[in-house]
Amino acid sequence: MKTRASKKILNGTVKELYSNGSPSLTGRMASGKRTGVWKYFLRNGQLRATGRYAAGLMNGTWKWYRENGKLWQTGTFLKGVKHGPWKRYHLNGKLFDAGRFTKDEKSGTWKIYDPKGKLLNSVSYTKKTKHDPWKAERHKPRLSKRTVSVKKKRK
Repeated sequence: MKTRASKKILNGTVKELYSNGSPSLTGRMASGKRTGVWKYFLRNGQLRATGRYAAGLMNGTWKWYRENGKLWQTGTFLKGVKHGPWKRYHLNGKLFDAGRFTKDEKSGTWKIYDPKGKLLNSVSYTKKTKHDPWKAERHKPRLSKRTVSVKKKRK
């Protein structure tokens, strides 16, 4: 077992600790590169992320968690780049968006959902897509179709 002070480990188990003694990460090194399953933790001991490394690069499915322990997102990596299915979740655990990455870029059809699970939008990404059309959409305030008029009291 090694701590943050000994980052020169080439082979074996790695365990870095926060100043309070709780683990910040655990994993294995082989030939000076991260390999196998690694786990990252928050200061409170809660799991923050977990996934595999191959030859020092993120590979396969990774999962990230919120401070409350609920799943925040899952994604797939191939040789260190996002490649494959990706999902993110609202605070309540419902799906926020889902789609695929191809060589670190969004590809195919991505869907975005409201916190109740209702489909809000569907966007298709191609090599010609130069920007993320959801960035503007995601931050627009949702306006109600209902209008309310307020009458002032006369003195």
